[in-house]
Amino acid sequence: MSRLVIMTVGKTHSGKTTFAKELESVIQKAVVIDQDNHAEFINSHYKKLRPVEGLNTLKYSVTNAIVDYAVEQSEFHIILSNSNLNKTGRTKMLRYFHDKGFESIIVYFDLPGDLLKERVQQSQRSNVIFRSASNFMEVLKRQENSIEVRPSKDEANYLFEINDPTKIEDIIQEIKAISDLS
Repeated sequence: MSRLVIMTVGKTHSGKTTFAKELESVIQKAVVIDQDNHAEFINSHYKKLRPVEGLNTLKYSVTNAIVDYAVEQSEFHIILSNSNLNKTGRTKMLRYFHDKGFESIIVYFDLPGDLLKERVQQSQRSNVIFRSASNFMEVLKRQENSIEVRPSKDEANYLFEINDPTKIEDIIQEIKAISDLS
């Protein structure tokens, strides 16, 4: 059986976590690994250890430990739910999985900015995950101002783009069909 790594890519409030959880419920042999959970854990229990500036190396270390464990100690397909907007980071992560024999799927959420702003304004999500931002609108503005490299077909075995939320269920079913072949 070959395993899949499904990577979600998109800005805050684009639906990555909701998509990942729904996909996990459809593909029984899958597990979601979500960096927001790791950030919340660190901020709740190890706030003093967080780096004050620069990359959040503690969060990345926790994520890498969980990823390594899931790869080496389970037979699950792995759903990576975080923004993954940086192509260099995506490439490095996907190379790790390819080297381990995984097939890869990128799901790119490219929703209109107005919809994302509306979602952020209506959000009830906790801010406990933040280290360097005070709210989700600030995160969205940073993401809008950063140089985002949209995923390309050569990065993964499969690439799905979501620019219409009504198409999400169709994409989930397509990915389930791919997982059934694995």
